[in-house]
Amino acid sequence: MTRLLVVFLSLMLMAAIVGCGSKEDTGETETAVETAAEEAGDDAVVQEPGVIAVQHILIAFEGTLPGKPVSRTQDEAKTLAGEIFEKAKSGEDFDALVKEHTDDAYPGIYKMANFNGQPDMAQQIYPRARMVPAFGNVGFKLQVGEIGLAEFDPKTSPYGWHIIKRVE
Repeated sequence: MTRLLVVFLSLMLMAAIVGCGSKEDTGETETAVETAAEEAGDDAVVQEPGVIAVQHILIAFEGTLPGKPVSRTQDEAKTLAGEIFEKAKSGEDFDALVKEHTDDAYPGIYKMANFNGQPDMAQQIYPRARMVPAFGNVGFKLQVGEIGLAEFDPKTSPYGWHIIKRVE
């Protein structure tokens, strides 16, 4: 992981040296940092924090959680996720909502290291790249205390809807 960090920092330094102006000024199409961000499905890696902690509520539907029977339909899950998201945004106790509704294990708190952060498995800080993409895409854009929604998408959120609160 240290080698990856050195490579990433070297690419950032090269991008800074090569093109201090905009893409239009330098004639370059992309910097290495922008390329890495686009490949990860995220265009704001540089401004995002290195490590965050989020708590989430997973609303799954039939067939999305291997080994766990979920009987609701996709439409029922979408409706339920919208209702819970509105309750959370209106200030209801998020922890209580997690306990009552999540299809993941309670308390549903995960720490993630961003692409430029340092994962630490001993402290259960998981690399963002190994998490469901929508989880990080929403979580890293939130401020502490904010709540967001990652909608079901077969590629970026295949387990269902995630109602996410950034806690650190």
